[in-house]
Amino acid sequence: MANIGYARVSSDGQDFNGQIDKLKAAGCKQLFSEKVSAKSTNGRHALQKALDALKPGDTLVVVRLDRLARSIRDLLGLLDEIKAAGAHIKALEDPWLDTTTPHGELILTIMGGMAEFERKLIRARCDEGIQRAKARGTVFGRKPVLDHGEKRKIAKRYAAGASMAELAREYDCGVATIHRVLKPAS
Repeated sequence: MANIGYARVSSDGQDFNGQIDKLKAAGCKQLFSEKVSAKSTNGRHALQKALDALKPGDTLVVVRLDRLARSIRDLLGLLDEIKAAGAHIKALEDPWLDTTTPHGELILTIMGGMAEFERKLIRARCDEGIQRAKARGTVFGRKPVLDHGEKRKIAKRYAAGASMAELAREYDCGVATIHRVLKPAS
């Protein structure tokens, strides 16, 4: 069971030596640090290395939550990854963020539940908006490549011996489109 430290600053003008000192004082033997914005989702290579280094029972230690995650959604995604590794997380200056304690687990469980509740409310509002738009006659999705008349002509021509490839070239569409036109309705 090891403490693995992660330090981050957003720009080149900033210095993470203060974070490194605090992480060492907290017993972190392995440290990962980087200068990158938190909003960069694919540029946080040191964070990924720190997560990859976690073994069951280890704790990822950060000085403050804002050094790790930019939003609750970002935090919850990282927590899932940490939990999947069988590890914990601890923020030195945010004592509520400590999954090594029952209290920290409780707080994060509540936060996770609130985030899930928010996602469901957003989904419900989106569904209501879609239903209202459909009631007004809004048609969703891509415009059909072929109209009904063209579909009837394709069916007749195919029955008369034209190949799907030939019909696709003539109607400037893919063979899969012709196949769907000819497929019996289920």
